[in-house]
Amino acid sequence: MTEASPPPLDEGALRALVPRVLAGLVRRGEDFDSAEDALQEALLEALRVWPEHPPLDPRAWLTTVATRRLVDARRRAAARDRREEAVFVPPPPGPSEEGDDTLFLLFCCCSPELSPPPRSL
Repeated sequence: MTEASPPPLDEGALRALVPRVLAGLVRRGEDFDSAEDALQEALLEALRVWPEHPPLDPRAWLTTVATRRLVDARRRAAARDRREEAVFVPPPPGPSEEGDDTLFLLFCCCSPELSPPPRSL
């Protein structure tokens, strides 16, 4: 048996794959921005790898690499959130005035700067 060699991928074919892969990622429930970023990273990886080792199914290859990039990004975000929560120390409570604010409110309501109808309430 002879091994099937992958067909050379031209730029037009790659451009046709990008919207289809992006739509597939968004259809899986990814938000558009994250899916687009992951696909861009997958395309950069494709430019690096494909000249020497072209895939048999370029669409599947791009989808797999982009999905892995999405998973890696989620893991990094979760780890960052865990680190931030572990380091976070709530600020100490500030000074508080305890007491009755009735006198303060009375002076505010009886201010000569107010017109007579609000002062009479």
